[in-house]
Amino acid sequence: MELLWFILIGLIAGWLASAIVGGGFGLVGDIVVGIVGSFLGGFLFRTLGVSAGGGMLGSIIVATVGAIVLILLLRLVKRA
Repeated sequence: MELLWFILIGLIAGWLASAIVGGGFGLVGDIVVGIVGSFLGGFLFRTLGVSAGGGMLGSIIVATVGAIVLILLLRLVKRA
């Protein structure tokens, strides 16, 4: 059941990040961006000592911020 929540949060975060930054990666791409972004966002939030709160909303916020950073990094690498 936790895997289903993890995928759902990844989908929501990837979709939100794509909507905020622009462009989209499709359903599977948004899930992957959201899942990788959740790890990146968790690392960033822990490193900076910031907390987004607990629960599903906090997880979505952290994953979305991480996914936005990931998309921006991917665009930066793609240009180089």
